[in-house]
Formats: sequence, C-alpha cells, structure tokens
Amino acid sequence: MDDGISTPDASTNSVSKAEPEVLRVGDELMLTPTTMAHGGEAIAHAPDGRVVFVTGAIPGDTARVTLTKVKKNWARGETTSIEQTSPDRVDPACPAAEAGAGCCDYSHITPAAQERLKREILVGQLDKFARPSGVLTGFDLAIDLEQDTLAPQTGWRTRVRLGVGEDGRAGMRRARSHDVIAGVRCTQVNQEALDGIVGPGARSFTPGAELVVVVDSRGERHVVETQRAQRGKRIEHIETRIEGEEAVTEAVPAPIGTGLDEAVFRFPPTAFWQAHTTAPATYCRYIADWAEDTYARPVGWDLYGGVGLFGPEISGVLGSGAHVVSVDYSAAATRDPQPALEHFDVEVRNQKVEASIDGLPDPGLVVLDPPRTGAGSDVVHAVAARNPQRVIHIGCDPATFARDLAAWGEAGYTVERMALIDAFPNTHHFEVLTSLIPAVPHTGE
Repeated sequence: MDDGISTPDASTNSVSKAEPEVLRVGDELMLTPTTMAHGGEAIAHAPDGRVVFVTGAIPGDTARVTLTKVKKNWARGETTSIEQTSPDRVDPACPAAEAGAGCCDYSHITPAAQERLKREILVGQLDKFARPSGVLTGFDLAIDLEQDTLAPQTGWRTRVRLGVGEDGRAGMRRARSHDVIAGVRCTQVNQEALDGIVGPGARSFTPGAELVVVVDSRGERHVVETQRAQRGKRIEHIETRIEGEEAVTEAVPAPIGTGLDEAVFRFPPTAFWQAHTTAPATYCRYIADWAEDTYARPVGWDLYGGVGLFGPEISGVLGSGAHVVSVDYSAAATRDPQPALEHFDVEVRNQKVEASIDGLPDPGLVVLDPPRTGAGSDVVHAVAARNPQRVIHIGCDPATFARDLAAWGEAGYTVERMALIDAFPNTHHFEVLTSLIPAVPHTGE
C-alpha cells in the first residue's frame, strides 16, 4: 500500500520523493537537526514530517543519518557523516567520548551553545508537563529562570564509576552499552583520580567488576571494587578496598553565623556525594539565600538527604531552636555520625522517604533532592499535606523534575524562584533548583 512516505534513492543514497515508500531500518537520510532532545540526541524531521532522534549530530549540522529504529510516528538514527558543520560545533574536548564512551556527550558543543540548549530542553519539559498544573503561574521562564554554569568545566568530577573489561583494564563504558573503552581518559574526571588506573601504566583489576574512584576534599584518593550495577542503581557493598582509607572526607563552608569554618563529612566511597567539586557548596549557598525567612515552625526536613549535607544549612536558616530531620534509605550514607552535624540538632533516619513522612514533625522548611527518577506524585502530595512554609526541590532530570513540579502545582504550591545549574559541563545532564511556596499563603499555624 502506498502511504506517501519516501525511501532512499539508490543513486543518491538519500530520500527520493519520486518513489514514496515506507521508511525502513538501514535507510539513509540527509537531515538538519533543529534542537536537542532530553537525553543527548538531536531532533530532526524526515521528509514525511516524522520526528527523527539523531545521535552524533547537533542543531545546525547537515548530517547523513542511518535509521536504526522506525516507528509509526518517530524514528531513531545514527550519524554516519557530517556534511556541513554547525557553527556551534567544536573539536571534541574528551578523548573517551570521541572513542565512543557515553561520558562527555556535549564535549563537541561550544559552552555558550550548551547553556542555550540545556535551557531550551528544560523550558520544553516544563511547558509540556508542569505549566498546565498552575505551578508556574506568575513565573516567566524567559525572564525569571536563573542559570549558573559551575566551574571548572573539565576535571570537575571528584568521583567516578568505571567498568572493568574481561582483560582487567578499566575505563568508561561505551555509549548505550556495557562494553568498556579502556586506556582512554575522560576529561570530566579529576585526572589525578585516573593515574595508574586508566591510560599508560594502568594496573589490572578483577574482570567484570566496577571501580569506584574518589578524590576527596583532602586530596586523598580512594579506589574500591564493587559488583557491576544496573544503570541508575547504586551498589554500596564494597568487594575489595584497593587504595585509601575506609572513609572519604568532604567539607563545605559552615553556615554563616555559626562561628565554624567548615562542615566536615566522613562516609564510605560508595555513599552519595555531589560529583562536581563545587556543587555541594553551591547548593548550600542557594538554600541559605532562597530559604531565608521567619518560620513559624522551626522544623526542617532534609529528604533524600544522603549524609546530611544540607542539614547545617537548613538549621542555620531556621535559626534558634531549629530541629532538622534528614531521611535517606542508604545505609552507607546514614550509618555513621557526621562531624558536621555534631553542632546542630540534626536527626538522621535511615528510611525510605515515602515510608517516613507520616512519622516526621510538621515542617516549616523542606529540602528534597530525589534521585533521577524523581520524588513522584505520592511523595509530593504527602509533603504538601503537611503545609510547609517553603519547599526547595532539587531535580537532576528535567523530565521527572517537570512531572514533580506538576504535582506541586496540583497540591497547591507555586514556583517562587528557579535556577538551572549546569553541574555537569560537557554532558547533556544538568540540575534544577526551585523554591516553592503555597499558592494561598498560610494565615496561621
């Protein structure tokens, strides 16, 4: 049946409008992407109008694309050659990504274009998922959305998970694959972390294992072997400690007015800590700035709190008599008392957030930093039902963040402030911080 969709012409190896047939896997198209999709692929359109997600190209490129998947309303393809380069394209900054690793998938895009594209992606997700809920009422994304790119833009990653191939050599994993690209360094990683592990003179490790490598704020390197984790999953059990002490040491500036120089945390290398060297202190500054207020209830929640990084800052904002509860399911993060929390009334609970909310005291301020899957509607509505005066929500995935924001709107909250934080330069990842307040102000407690 002729449905009006073209297929490649044998003589030109591009779509021929004279022979309209169905697009198939393996067809070649000449495409010019117009924007980037969430996830690192470019978006182009086939001659029949169908959306094509393209790996290896960026907006402004003219690319020869081989289709790898074809569906009724969309297709996916891989770039086989760039026929005309975008003005936003530069030489790749990361040798590992150039070799096919899935690490620095934006390293061939100018820094200015990275900022623009990430903003477009976030706004698109918010317009699609969040705006209909009313959570953005009175908030102009074009004007009010703040943007902050963290420095440095290379060598910023203080902790990395590496794969180990069957030959015992470590490296980043190939994009969309478990294969290991050994011997080639990723430039987002602190290069001292990789000495003797990736590249010349590298030692061998247990085939099939994963390495967690950390350089902490005291400059000590920690290397441990773990089992391979599913994508997006955290493995906390350490099979072998190869280098460094049992605990890493991380520090951020102490809250203003406490008389302390720094807040110090000690925890296993496998416990969560923000990857960018300046991210922990940056997020603490945002919380101190955005949450400054007079709170009728001097109680704070630090949900998905990890080792309790935000506990001191929440306590400082709430002032005298503050009580903070930090909740996280990770045993590695919550097992040991933290030096930073000794000076504050911060209670740490090793629970899943969704199971903990009913047992927490009513909050004035809530900070939550959920994983990439988001907090979810049930958690958002459960928190909102306790009527916090302000919520600061940190999201590391624009799609799940936008869905969480929609839930906040449904629960009666509106956006007060929002910032796109590029804590992952040269990658498609970024984080978003937003301050939310009740749409109808509280009249009393």
